[in-house]
Amino acid sequence: MTHPLYTGSMPALVTPFRNGDVDYDCFAEFVDWQIEEGSSALVPCGTTGESPTLTHSEHKRVVEKCIEAAEGRVPVIAGAGSNSTAEAIDFTQHAEASGADAALVVTPYYNKPNQEGMYQHFKAVHDASSLPILIYNIPGRSVVDMNVETMARLADDCPRIVGVKDASNDLTRPAVTRLAIKKGFTQVSGEDGTILPFMAQGGHGCISVTANVAPALCAEFQRAWHAGEHQRAEEINDRLMPLHAALFSEPSPQPVKYALSLLGKLENELRLPLIPVTEHTKTLIREAMVSAGLLK
Repeated sequence: MTHPLYTGSMPALVTPFRNGDVDYDCFAEFVDWQIEEGSSALVPCGTTGESPTLTHSEHKRVVEKCIEAAEGRVPVIAGAGSNSTAEAIDFTQHAEASGADAALVVTPYYNKPNQEGMYQHFKAVHDASSLPILIYNIPGRSVVDMNVETMARLADDCPRIVGVKDASNDLTRPAVTRLAIKKGFTQVSGEDGTILPFMAQGGHGCISVTANVAPALCAEFQRAWHAGEHQRAEEINDRLMPLHAALFSEPSPQPVKYALSLLGKLENELRLPLIPVTEHTKTLIREAMVSAGLLK
């Protein structure tokens, strides 16, 4: 492989709830809207999808529903991570059997494995299925940080480990990773607010929270960047920056669910320990959405 496998704007999809249950019909409609608005791939059951509070059966059904609703129009990168290697293998094998195009596997949280432990975890998941795998490196939530050397070792030893979702907020990473891994290793950002410099350092796209709310604008940013229209990309980034900030002003996905409720896309419902945003944050979100042209 000599080119990145996944590029562009890829929303880390929210999971709609209604009266405590997953609202699968609402989710299917949301998937369809995301594709119509120009998203280039879909990522169910990640952090934004409240995967920690989904039961295993709910997690698997959300993945299945996303694949069914997408109908092959865009790739589905199924969230399949766990701090248990056996559970990550089970989720990845289910994603493959259900027709997902790839798996997003997070670095094991809470256990705090060292670099060799992370290598062995990802190699075991890789060897247990035939799906392409994106490493999800998010030190702020997992506590552990996979270094570039370990990532390069995995890319060399495991041919289906094809990229990383980088949420380290370290803007040297895409350049350093690009130099360390010579083959076409996909690098997508997990931090909306730093997407423009991430792309400039060698990134290929974004698995995005903001794209849930502004899919067309996020997709347009990516198209402009990849077309070499960097001034246009900068203009869109400036337009979105207040929204990026507002959507991370409280623990995600609390803000994004409120924003989507303003658009009439879902109920503003979360599962504990997450709770609805404060009135102050509601004001920030409304103002940012008006500024971006998403609300009047």
